[in-house]
Amino acid sequence: MPPRRRAQFTQENIDQQLQQIHLLDPSSSSENLEQLGPIIKQIHSNRQQEAYLRTIQGLIESKDAEIEKICIDNYQDFISSVSTLFTVKSYTDKMKETIASLDTSVAQLGGGLVDKKRNLLQTKKTAANLDEAIDTLQACLRVLDVVNRVSEMVKEGKYWSALRSLEDIQSMPPTSISQTPFFQHLLSSLPSLRAQIKGAVTASMKQWLLEIRTVSAEVGKLAVESMESRTRYWRNRREKDPLLRMSRVGSAVELVTYEKNEFDVLNNDKLKVDFKPLFECIHIYDTLGSLEELRNSYQADRKVLHFLPFCASLVPCLLPSQAQSDLILPTPLPLSSLPAFTQEITGFFIIETHVLETTGTFRSWRNVEELWDVVISHLTIGIDNALKSENDPELFLRVKENLATFVMALEASTYSTTSLQTFILSLFERYVKLLEVYFGKRFETIIRQDDNQPLFTDKEAELQAVLDVVWISETERNELKKYVNSTDLPWSTPTEVDSTPLPQALPWSQSFYLCCQEIRSFIQKFYAFVEGVSRHHRDIDDLLSKSLDNLFIKSISETIVQRLATTTTVPQIAQLVTNAEHFETACQELERALTSLRSTQRGGLIRLSASKSFDVTLSRSIKRLTGLINSKLDQSFEFSMYNWTPQKRESTPNMQLDELIGWLTTVVDSLAIKEQYKDEAYKAAFEYIAETLMNCLAGRDIDLINENAISNILIDVDYLEDALKRIGRSHLATVFIELRSTVSIPLNNAVQEFLVPANRQSSYPVVKQRRLQALLEKLARYGASQRDATSRELGERRRKESEAVGRLYPDRR
Repeated sequence: MPPRRRAQFTQENIDQQLQQIHLLDPSSSSENLEQLGPIIKQIHSNRQQEAYLRTIQGLIESKDAEIEKICIDNYQDFISSVSTLFTVKSYTDKMKETIASLDTSVAQLGGGLVDKKRNLLQTKKTAANLDEAIDTLQACLRVLDVVNRVSEMVKEGKYWSALRSLEDIQSMPPTSISQTPFFQHLLSSLPSLRAQIKGAVTASMKQWLLEIRTVSAEVGKLAVESMESRTRYWRNRREKDPLLRMSRVGSAVELVTYEKNEFDVLNNDKLKVDFKPLFECIHIYDTLGSLEELRNSYQADRKVLHFLPFCASLVPCLLPSQAQSDLILPTPLPLSSLPAFTQEITGFFIIETHVLETTGTFRSWRNVEELWDVVISHLTIGIDNALKSENDPELFLRVKENLATFVMALEASTYSTTSLQTFILSLFERYVKLLEVYFGKRFETIIRQDDNQPLFTDKEAELQAVLDVVWISETERNELKKYVNSTDLPWSTPTEVDSTPLPQALPWSQSFYLCCQEIRSFIQKFYAFVEGVSRHHRDIDDLLSKSLDNLFIKSISETIVQRLATTTTVPQIAQLVTNAEHFETACQELERALTSLRSTQRGGLIRLSASKSFDVTLSRSIKRLTGLINSKLDQSFEFSMYNWTPQKRESTPNMQLDELIGWLTTVVDSLAIKEQYKDEAYKAAFEYIAETLMNCLAGRDIDLINENAISNILIDVDYLEDALKRIGRSHLATVFIELRSTVSIPLNNAVQEFLVPANRQSSYPVVKQRRLQALLEKLARYGASQRDATSRELGERRRKESEAVGRLYPDRR
């Protein structure tokens, strides 16, 4: 196989290839250096070809002879070959020149390309370094951006996001910057950034606490208004539904109703309390492991002068050391500021209750309870001191109403209100004493200013209004209603009846009506204080009983007794008798009415002992009435002016007795009192007459008496007994039994019979030995004073009989 001939490249071929090379492609962003490779290889081949030609040339020259010989031998061929060789040589020389020129150009071009390549490689290396640096810087910038955004988030209040960002930085996976001083410095600054977040969230919570302090009063005001509205609503429901009368605000039945329309004082149309700052602060502190620090700080902050804005106006001279102590209140507490203060306390503890319910174990319930006890202690002490110098029961009532609303507003929050309830009851006792003083003066004034005349009514509405106020027996009430359209009044005399279809006068006077009215007012004010107090019903009932007894006994009954002493007219005293009787009945009726009222409120029985006092007053009134009648009798008929030693016996009674009986019946029958008391008045009058006659016979005023006078006395007694029969009171004749029995002994000469014990007990049980002895002594003195022997003998006998009677009971002399 002949050797493979190397490819031949003519100058034209090379020029053509060079023209096809485009080192800089306008459409390309990079240099087109790859096309130079094949050309350079071709040039290198041409160089080898040149060397080969030179070798050939040497061989040609060395063998010219041979060639010449050969040429000669092969002249034509040789000529042809030489011609060809010359042609080749010319081409070769030209090629050499071209190659040399191209080599120079290539060398120049290659050097530039090498420089460019070197520069390009350096640029790429620099670009790679720059990329790495950029990546590193970008990583640092991202971290710095996170740090920068932490500050911005803190300013925007996004504390949790800021803290999470710091956590993300600390928990980043290892990167190219993880070991750099920059990153290490950044990690060392994270605690200060956390402290910054902690400080910012703490400042936010402090600001929130300040806002909460200013809004506590509004929260409390809304809670109080809500409770007042709730109380009014439930009161209306109780009045409409008898089954609900035993259920108060806060009972199970009421709570079921209230839950349907429950009012959230922390989130409503008027007020919205945002607890987010506190919750966020708790969350941040918990994440940082400093929750106990926040808890202590919060508790200390809420414990220190919770109501400082309010107290500052009351206590402008608080010392700095005091500002760090527990709640300080002015003593005494200005009662005009009590509603605002209790509203602020209410708002404070409502907020604390919400914090307790929504923050888990963050807030200590025991700590809040201790705080509650301290506040209530200071509050009650301040109120107590403020009320020490107060005598207005209305002020006590306003304080109680404020405290009762305060208690009801916080009872739902499970705070213990026992101490407040006890304090309210202590205020209640003082309030009742003030009521007693106030109404006691009212009762005394009413009774002293009463004209002691029957109360007049001329309209049915007026009568009904009076009957709605007074406490009287059901029988009397029915009688009054029955006689509304009748003039036949059981207590009226014929002179009191006119054509009016209504009674002109009621049994009692104005004082009884006004006192009943005031008693109702007292009871209303009494129960107004205990409304809302859910404990100690028995104590309240006992206190009401004692108070009413004090008012009835000291202010009414005793005042009536005092009025009796200054009243000198029989009709007025008779009216006092009727009033006392009605007050006694009123006590009994009021006791039943109050017991019925308390049974609907789970109370006990109410017992009034004042009726006994009115019973005594009634007795005194009757005695005063009878005493006044007796004094009038004594003034109109002087029994001591009788002729006690007449010379003869009379056959007719003393004419003055007829006048006396006429006056007595006119006075007593005209009295507007019950027949029972009229009967007692008659009895007392006739007892007084009998006793007066008996005192004349056996007393010391009359020294001498004869049998004729005694006989005349018996005639007068017969007349008086007949008068009793005429007025239908014959049963009162028993008042003369002692008088008749006593005077019958000397008139019938029955002294010896009297001396026999059996006869004395059977026939003369009412005769008093001393009176009989005194009568016998007066008869004896009369006989001794006479001159005739018969009279003197009779007088001596009476003396001996007197001594015999005196010896019956020597120890009684």
